[in-house]
Amino acid sequence: MAGKVVSGAVENALARVGNEMNPLGVVVIGTVKGDIHDIGKNIVATLLTAHGYKVYDLGKDVPAATFVEAAHEYQADVIAASALLSISRAGCRDVADLLRELNITGKCHYIVGGGSLDQAYADEIGAHGYAATAAGAVELVQTVMDGRRLA
Repeated sequence: MAGKVVSGAVENALARVGNEMNPLGVVVIGTVKGDIHDIGKNIVATLLTAHGYKVYDLGKDVPAATFVEAAHEYQADVIAASALLSISRAGCRDVADLLRELNITGKCHYIVGGGSLDQAYADEIGAHGYAATAAGAVELVQTVMDGRRLA
């Protein structure tokens, strides 16, 4: 209980600071359809906010279409999807497939992470990157954004 209170206070403070500055980029993040595990996603969202990104957290059990709709609505630079369960990793593929189907893979970078994923799976589904840790996710977003600025 105390951990949730502290975490909520930190997230609120970071959000206030993030709203007062120009964000480095916009990230839409969520746990894919079929998965309700969100601790790792929450840590990544908090770290990204602390590093200066505007983060829209879609929550857990998020359908592929919701990721894409939110990315369009918030003009996201990056979609970040998480899957802890091996059975839910198909949700990451669904997001990648929808991005390709709608021909918007070049407009928004797609990254994945979570316990059931690895770089090989990210490559297989056509994600732009994979991170094994929350700190790695921040580095990956920074790399993607640096690459985007050069393009």
